[in-house]
Amino acid sequence: MIPHIRRATAADAPVATAITRAAYLPWVPIIGREPGPMSADLAASAEAGVLWIAEDDGTAVGVLVLVPHPDHLLLESVAVAPDAQGRGIGSALLRFADEQAAAAGLPEVRLYTHERMTTNIRRYERHGYRETHRAREDGFQRVFLTKRIVPQAKSASGADE
Repeated sequence: MIPHIRRATAADAPVATAITRAAYLPWVPIIGREPGPMSADLAASAEAGVLWIAEDDGTAVGVLVLVPHPDHLLLESVAVAPDAQGRGIGSALLRFADEQAAAAGLPEVRLYTHERMTTNIRRYERHGYRETHRAREDGFQRVFLTKRIVPQAKSASGADE
């Protein structure tokens, strides 16, 4: 499935928060606390223009937070509504992140995840990410990954700005 991906507005923050919390909830007992994205201020992310919503037939099914830096695009969070998982939405969001980095002329996408989120680490590796290091940050034992991107002049994503 290829969802429609658009930049979020402040009005999207409540549904983005609900999707994010629901998607990350199964990890709480595994890592022993709420993952960072569960308490993120997605209204502020929307206001900053870094929050994206994936929709299927007009219904929000995924959330992506992409923060540009001078030398990379930080994929701060990706979440898919539990009832929409397994339909390729997460993969579409990861491809979208690649496209956004390429369109911005950035050479890589970086992300981090908790070291106990091993299925996510394997998923990112299948999408071309490679582990760069591990470190304790903000009270979490994190795995840092990066993916090299070939910069392009223009995104082919068709996303709405």
